[in-house]
Amino acid sequence: MEQYYSPDKGFTKEPESYWIASTDTTNYPTLEEDINVDVAIVGGGMTGITSGYLLKKEGLNVAIVDADRILNGITGHTTAKITSQHDLIYDKMINQIGMEKAKQYAESNEKAIKFIAQIVEEKNIDCDFSWQSAYVYTQSDTYVDQIKNEVKAAQDLGIKASYVEDLPLPFPIKAAVRFDEQAKFHPRKYLLSLAEDVAGDGSYIFENTKAVDIEEEDDNKYSIVMGNGKKIIASKIIIASHYPLSNIKGLYFARIYQERAYIIAIKAKSKFPDGMYISAEEPTRSLRSHPFGDEELILIAGENHKTGHGDDINTHYKNLVDFANETFEVEEVLYRWSAQDCMTMDDIPFIGSINSAHPNIYIATGFKKWGMTSSTVSAMILKDFITKGESPWAEVYDPSRFISDGSIWTFIKENLDVAVNFISGKLFPGSPNNDIEKGEGKIIDINGQKVGAYRDEEGKLYFVNTGCTHLGCQVKWNSAERTWDCPCHGSRFSPAGDVIEGPTVKPLERIEVD
Repeated sequence: MEQYYSPDKGFTKEPESYWIASTDTTNYPTLEEDINVDVAIVGGGMTGITSGYLLKKEGLNVAIVDADRILNGITGHTTAKITSQHDLIYDKMINQIGMEKAKQYAESNEKAIKFIAQIVEEKNIDCDFSWQSAYVYTQSDTYVDQIKNEVKAAQDLGIKASYVEDLPLPFPIKAAVRFDEQAKFHPRKYLLSLAEDVAGDGSYIFENTKAVDIEEEDDNKYSIVMGNGKKIIASKIIIASHYPLSNIKGLYFARIYQERAYIIAIKAKSKFPDGMYISAEEPTRSLRSHPFGDEELILIAGENHKTGHGDDINTHYKNLVDFANETFEVEEVLYRWSAQDCMTMDDIPFIGSINSAHPNIYIATGFKKWGMTSSTVSAMILKDFITKGESPWAEVYDPSRFISDGSIWTFIKENLDVAVNFISGKLFPGSPNNDIEKGEGKIIDINGQKVGAYRDEEGKLYFVNTGCTHLGCQVKWNSAERTWDCPCHGSRFSPAGDVIEGPTVKPLERIEVD
């Protein structure tokens, strides 16, 4: 197959996720008429599909809607580590929110691993599931004490953790924390099997169906309104689309920020060791292998940065390729892709009612880089809320929780960053150079107005207003993915201005230029 990178030509193919490339495309229908169900779910990723699967097993009728094809978003662009090891988090968590809430977090994520393993076994899903140990390692003396503290914290919380000073990696380390009984898999193979059990018998999956608003109906019900005007009416709603549709309820846009990270999949001459690995220090390097026919892929991830920040995005892919060449005997770079993750200020997801005024509208977001377990935890918690009215893990994930003292500076930093980008975007005059190559996007100046311009491979030019339709920040061109990205809250748009990622639900304004 054609490689994605060569030293002479650089990147020769557009980014493509291995998870999506190695599975069939789905073909669920578009919503064409109003329907009534017990639970409506916005978002066909891992949270939405797992929630629908669990709720249908409880005898409820569910409907899942996705603006694209299901499992093509963040779920289809993950590293697919199933782990309760979420960087060096537990020692910090105990100090900031206490032992009881930290236990809820640890227990829920450990249960999520076992839940996935159980479903794979019960349904006999061929998804390359494999039990693995997971490691956070450091090559710096600075992190050794933090790793020792993390080992003790994890052990105190009931996790099978240990301290090690040597790993079977082709470079030396100073220390590492090891979590046993973690896992990896092919996420789409697993979730496509669950999706097949959701659709039918009064439950639905709708693709290419964009939810744009939520309205209150009579009899304590809600309706999700689609872009084509059709509605799904339900007494319970789950918003599993990263950002809530109505951000003002709880001001989630000010409490969540979004980061991008990058992944390459390579073939190497030597076999990758068992285990999953991630560095404690920056720049992050995350490593794992995956079966690839009779061979294996090595997945190398990292280079995270806030969405819409940075200049040449291809540099991040190049840095991963350079690391791969320094670390392994690389034969081929076969895939590359990127992911966008929602982050909360205290690194703990929001899972529960959107606010006290709307207890039957639920959200699940802010999974950081750990969506496989966090999505499953969300589905288990929301199933309990909807069927029992409570969950044993509710408190730690409560969306209405106060920001802890340790997270206040993160809150200030991220919201100050939004203000800086909003103002600087308004002041930046735009490039006077109107020469745009095929496949290139630029912000240009036309009669004193900033305009986003893109020329497709056929030579056709597209012009868009560069003001993000969420809150008006100025979008920036992402050369690697060929998208317009908002540096304030992470909305992303196609070259022609169509919405790819929220929180916005409206496309960029098209501009006609003579």
